[in-house]
Amino acid sequence: MNSVSPTLIGTVQDVNGTSVSVALTGAQLSGLTFVDGQGYRIGQIGSFVRIPVGYADLFGIVSQVGASAIPETLADNGGAGYRWLKVQLIGEGSAGGQFRRGISQYPTIDDDVHLVSQRDLERIYGRRGKQHHLVKVGHIAGSQSIDALVDINKLVTRHSAVVGTTGSGKSTTVASVVRCLSSSKNYPSSRILILDIHGEYQAAFADRAHVYKVNIDASKTDQERLCLPFWAMEFDELMSLTFGSFPADSKARNLIMERIIAAKVATVEADEDSDIDPEAVNADSPIPFDIKKLWYDLYCQEFGTYFSGKGKLPVEENWAYKLDAQGQPIKGDASKGLPPRFREVKSVAGDDEKINYLPEALNIRAQLEAFGAKLRIPRYNFFLRPGAWDPDPEGKTDETLARLIKGWIGSDRPVTILDLSGVPSAITNDVIGILLRLIYDCLFWARHLSQGGRERPLLLVLEEAHTYLNGDIGGRASTVVQRIVKEGRKYGIGAMIVSQRPSEINSTILSQCGTFFALRLSNGNDRSKITGAISENLEGLTSMLPILRTGEAIILGEGVGIPMRTMIEPPPKDKRPDSADPVVCDETSPEDSMVPGGWGIPMEADPNYEEVVALWRQQTPFTSALVNLDEAQG
Repeated sequence: MNSVSPTLIGTVQDVNGTSVSVALTGAQLSGLTFVDGQGYRIGQIGSFVRIPVGYADLFGIVSQVGASAIPETLADNGGAGYRWLKVQLIGEGSAGGQFRRGISQYPTIDDDVHLVSQRDLERIYGRRGKQHHLVKVGHIAGSQSIDALVDINKLVTRHSAVVGTTGSGKSTTVASVVRCLSSSKNYPSSRILILDIHGEYQAAFADRAHVYKVNIDASKTDQERLCLPFWAMEFDELMSLTFGSFPADSKARNLIMERIIAAKVATVEADEDSDIDPEAVNADSPIPFDIKKLWYDLYCQEFGTYFSGKGKLPVEENWAYKLDAQGQPIKGDASKGLPPRFREVKSVAGDDEKINYLPEALNIRAQLEAFGAKLRIPRYNFFLRPGAWDPDPEGKTDETLARLIKGWIGSDRPVTILDLSGVPSAITNDVIGILLRLIYDCLFWARHLSQGGRERPLLLVLEEAHTYLNGDIGGRASTVVQRIVKEGRKYGIGAMIVSQRPSEINSTILSQCGTFFALRLSNGNDRSKITGAISENLEGLTSMLPILRTGEAIILGEGVGIPMRTMIEPPPKDKRPDSADPVVCDETSPEDSMVPGGWGIPMEADPNYEEVVALWRQQTPFTSALVNLDEAQG
C-alpha cells in the first residue's frame, strides 16, 4: 500500500536524538509528485515531512538535502549515494487531530516518510476562525491559501524579537504585527507602547495612536509634548541626568539627598488634601519639588563669597556679589538656570575689605556648572522643565502624575508612541531606562487593579534595541529590560525587541524571547545568536536567513505551533513606517516620477542653506520652525 502512496518520499534509516536521516525512494525520479492534483517539490529545505508512527503522526522540517545528509556510518563506507534528507523532528499529532509541539515517541528504522500536503499544512497551522487568540500576520510562503497565525498570548507575555538586516522589511513587519494586535474589532482593549528612536512610526499609526515627542512639529495637531518629570525619577536616576557622578569620598551626595527629601516632605505638608505620610517620604518618592531652587542654593554654597571683615558673619546680607553695569548685584535667576556671580576672595594686608568663601563648600563645582548648563539648554527641557508637570517654588504642579501615566498606557487609543528622536544621544540610554522603569513600577504595584497589566496586558515595542540593550550589563536601559523579560510575564508586561544586530543585544534579554520573527540576516554572528537563542534544534532552517526575500520571515518559538516561513502581509502604503531608503534615481523618467528629489532631477536654483543651519541650530527637523527665520529675515 505504501508504495503506491503519492506522498511517500522515503524511509527512516537513522535516528539520532531529534535528527532523522531519510533515504529517498526511487519512485519520484523527477523530484516532483502530485497529490490531489497539486504538484509538490520533494526535498525542499524548510519543507515539512510526516512520519506515521502507530496512531500518531510525527512532523519534522527538512534541514539538509543530498550527500551531506548521509549518516556518518554510511558515509564512511562510501557508495551511499546522494538521495538523502536530514529531518529535525518538531512535533506530533494524532490521526486527524490537532498538531502539538514535542514528541512522545521516536520513529524506527524503515518507517515511511511522507511529504506534507495542503491538507496536512492546514492541520499543522490551524484555522483562525475557531481560535480567537490567533492573529494573522501573513501567509505561509509555500501556500498563499494558508494563513500564518501567531498566538497572541504567547507573543505578548512570553516576549518576542523582530530581527533583520537593514532593508529586510523589519519596520514594516513591526507595523504590520502591531496593526493586527491593535485592531479595535478583534482586540478593543489592546495596549501597546512603542519606543520610537528615530521617529518612524507616526505615519504608520496615525489613525490609532497618541504620539508624544520631545520636539513637536508646530504644524501638526496630532502630537503632544513628551514630558518626563525629574521628580518622578529615583534618586540615582536623577543624579545621573543632572549632577552626574560624585567623588567616592564626597559628602555632597548625601547632603543633596537630604535636601531633596526635605523639599518633598515640604510639598506633602503644604498640600492639605494629600494622604501621604510625610515620614514615609524618601528620595525615590515621586513627589514634586523645585530642583532649580535646589541647584541655585547649592551653587551659592559652593561658589559664594562674603565680606568677612570686622567680624561679619557668612549670612546672605553679607554676600559679596559682583555688580552689573548699573551697579546692581548679579544674583542670577534660579528659574532660568542663571547662576549668581561672586567676587573673588581677597585678603590683603592693610586692606580693610576682606572677602572669604562661604564655609562648608562641597567640592562639586564641575557638577554644578554642568547641571546649570543643562537648565539653560532647551533640549533638556523635556525632563527639567516638563510643562504642566514643572513644579513651582512650593512644589505644586498643574497636572498630576496619574494624568501623565494615563496618557502613556491608559488613553483611548490602543497604541502610544514615545518618539525619542529629540533626546540628546548622551542620555538616551538613561532616559529609556527611566521610562521603562516608571511603567514597570506602575503596573507592578497595580497588578491587582483593572488598570494593571494582569487584566489588561501591555506590550512594549523596543525599536533599535541594539543601541541601548547591548552587552553592557551596567546600562540603565539594559538593567530594566532584563527585569522586564525575567519578571514581566507575571504582571502582564511583554516586550518586543526589534533590532538589525541581534549579536549586539545582551544575551540574557534575547534568551528570554519566546517568539522570533527572523527576517533576512546576512551576518554570521547575528544568525548564530538567533540559532543559539531558540529552543528548537533548527540550524538548517536558520541557515536560510541570508536568502529570504524582503518582507519574508521565519517565525519560530512559542507563538507558533510550528516554525513557519512566512510572507508578512504589509500594511497599506499610507500606513507604513517612515523608514524607506532615499531614492537616488527613480526607475521612471523624471517627468513621470512621483518621488521628490534624487540625482535624476535638477537641483533648485540658489538653494537656501540658511534654512539648513537654522534647523541645525534649533535641533529640530521640522520646517515649521523656519517660519520664525522667514519673519526675522523679512
